[in-house]
Amino acid sequence: MKIGITIGDINGISPEIIIKALSDARILKSFTPVIYGSYKVMSYHKNIVKDSAVSFHSITSGKQAIANKINLVNCWDENINITLGKATAEGGKYAYIALDRALQDIKDGSIDAIVTAPINKYAMQLANFPFPGHTEYFTHSDDAKQSLMLMVSDALKVALVTNHVPLSQVSKTITKELIIEKLKILNKTLIEDFDLERPVISVLGLNPHASDDSVIGDEEEKIIRPAIIEAKKQGIIAAGPYPADGFFGSSLWKKSDAVLAMYHDQGLIPFKSLSFGNGTNVTAGLSFIRTSPDHGTAYDIAGNNEADESSMIQAIHAAVDIVKNRKEYFASRENALVRREKQSAGIHD
Repeated sequence: MKIGITIGDINGISPEIIIKALSDARILKSFTPVIYGSYKVMSYHKNIVKDSAVSFHSITSGKQAIANKINLVNCWDENINITLGKATAEGGKYAYIALDRALQDIKDGSIDAIVTAPINKYAMQLANFPFPGHTEYFTHSDDAKQSLMLMVSDALKVALVTNHVPLSQVSKTITKELIIEKLKILNKTLIEDFDLERPVISVLGLNPHASDDSVIGDEEEKIIRPAIIEAKKQGIIAAGPYPADGFFGSSLWKKSDAVLAMYHDQGLIPFKSLSFGNGTNVTAGLSFIRTSPDHGTAYDIAGNNEADESSMIQAIHAAVDIVKNRKEYFASRENALVRREKQSAGIHD
């Protein structure tokens, strides 16, 4: 199994957490890592980590990756300026180049999944990156009609109806059709990627107190509840809309397999409060597998050898597990189809 890992922002902690995550030699027994970045940049950050014994095997594409080695696709050869703790156009440019190379390799089957190290959105804008973040970039590049940001930890799974949308635009963005589409993607990924046969999904309201029977807004009655009813008709086990504060405050979230939040902070504040440093961001709804850590570039500690690699390790393990689960799911479906065809033909094993 080949897992691609993009270098992220070269001025932040991204290269550091990659090096630290791959420093335990035992990790190579479960997959073959393929870093997309620069040998020179990774060597620079390896000097920051100091006690790491990792070594990089330079290749030109994921197809050349060798098992039991930390492979590195050298995405550029030129010398570049590393400005630790700063958002720069150069940092955005090379993060973008690494993403494109990884995308090419996963599209042609050279790798099995992509794990993206953190980027800085302002640096990406300076480099003319035309998307709000990774999720929108991969959705567009995959020609996917829709995707889903899904935050995953051992304790909780939270998905979002809207991702990087200004709060002033959230209510205008949410529609019955969008919620149904997000519920369908969430249900599908819980079954195929997380091995849940009949997942239970809780849906949050948009307004305080989930509008109190339309006293505080009417999106719950006009949009969210009708979407839940329609999703149930399509075989999805969904319930709500729940007031977000009471839902998490009363631990009601423990009774469901996943939660669908209406907007970014509504879902990510409770998620990070419960799982920070141990969470993974999964982009569901794509034709390929993509995960990432649940934090940013942490410019304030870049270069200090203080970054915690736990979330990067979780993101890598999540990618490995999803690859396995997805293969097993489709293999079991194929076996079931063959059995049915044999039975209809009167053939018995």
